[in-house]
Amino acid sequence: MTVESTAARKPRRSAGTKRTAAKKPPGAPPELVQLLTPEGKRVKNGEYDAYVADITPEELRGLYRDMVLTRRFDAEATSLQRQGELGLWASLLGQEAAQIGSGRATREDDYVFPTYREHGVAWCRGVDPTNLLGMFRGVNNGGWDPNSNNFHLYTIVIGSQTLHATGYAMGVAKDGADSAVIAYFGDGASSQGDVAESFTFSAVYNAPVVFFCQNNQWAISEPTERQSRVPLYQRAQGYGFPGVRVDGNDVLACLAVTKWALERARRGEGPTLVEAYTYRMGAHTTSDDPTKYRADEEREAWEAKDPIQRLRTYLEASNHADEGFFAELEAESEALGRRVREAVRAMPDPDHFAIFENVYADGHALVDEERAQFAAYQASFADEGEGK
Repeated sequence: MTVESTAARKPRRSAGTKRTAAKKPPGAPPELVQLLTPEGKRVKNGEYDAYVADITPEELRGLYRDMVLTRRFDAEATSLQRQGELGLWASLLGQEAAQIGSGRATREDDYVFPTYREHGVAWCRGVDPTNLLGMFRGVNNGGWDPNSNNFHLYTIVIGSQTLHATGYAMGVAKDGADSAVIAYFGDGASSQGDVAESFTFSAVYNAPVVFFCQNNQWAISEPTERQSRVPLYQRAQGYGFPGVRVDGNDVLACLAVTKWALERARRGEGPTLVEAYTYRMGAHTTSDDPTKYRADEEREAWEAKDPIQRLRTYLEASNHADEGFFAELEAESEALGRRVREAVRAMPDPDHFAIFENVYADGHALVDEERAQFAAYQASFADEGEGK
């Protein structure tokens, strides 16, 4: 089913510039996979229905719970930053369906390479939410062991994790394993050279990797039409592997499409680009003011497509959840918020010398010298305090 966005922005054109929109050829495949409409109605899709055909009411409630708790955690983190408890925070508000749907599609032995906004995927991989906050509070260099959950540390450098994912996937293929790799990035990162290089290598080496692009339509203040003249998923064609656009506010569609992509990767059929067409309802980070570059009407139009309300409507209409379930979840949500706040405030100050650890596997004379110099610098403050 093809769904056109009611909030699509008109591209800005310079004087004398005229573009002719490409016409869609007869019989062309749908541009957007959708299984659950914004009104919460289930629609059929002959290609992807099979991947969610056996989903149970309990699993549907689980997806809803995942999204609600992820949003609650995200809201608490935003509040903590506003109160000076975190240095910065990148909110996922509005992108819960894309992250939970794709995250729940992964197997335990798959490996995930996130950016810095994949809080919902981290939740699906079993990473404690409080561990995500240590880096943003400045008390650790990551917060978790990547190999414990097959979930790599957050990557701040835009797009570079796609190279890491591609290399890891090439290694998986050489080892003969049947697991897959998934790399997350945004529409802004899709313009980075690292992403293009990842596409090239993954295609040439038939790497079992899924590139999952959350197109929230704004690379900070830069709209997507300033980055690409075609839908982002179509870029995969130039590299020789499939691309598909999915409704990123539809958790069922994201689950189904990601399952399909991961399965073809495990079968040795190579990479896939999944473009989850969604919207960033909040700011890029807490240092950003989106009111300076986008209209309120656009945000309001997308709020009507809220991924959480969409699934709740479906659950209620299908009699898969009652008021007792929602009330219990609300209590659980508030408890999570309190736990996160208490955990952040209880975090100890970082070890100032931890930065010198693990720089080289066997140590290095220069690092030892720098450590000694830093120790002397730190000691000078104590000497001043003692009046020496």
